Amino acid sequence: MEPIIVISILGGLIILMLLFGAPFKPARFIGQAAIKLIIGALFLFFLNVAGNQYGIHVPINFATSAVSGFLGIPGLFALVAIQQWVL
Repeated sequence: MEPIIVISILGGLIILMLLFGAPFKPARFIGQAAIKLIIGALFLFFLNVAGNQYGIHVPINFATSAVSGFLGIPGLFALVAIQQWVL
């Protein structure tokens, strides 16, 4: 499948869930987790754009998106500290 089609379908599902709500609890939990993963990926993207001047680069994958999405800004700082400490 083309990436634009997948993104369009996911965006449409998110908009439907925001408008009508989730009819049952597992769907609501999955929707909230998906939104947090997307927010985490956006955090990492902006970190990589801004940190490019300082040599900071954290790869964007499922694990790092989950950490930064669920833990927020402290999780993002923890990823940067781990990245700098390990490398």
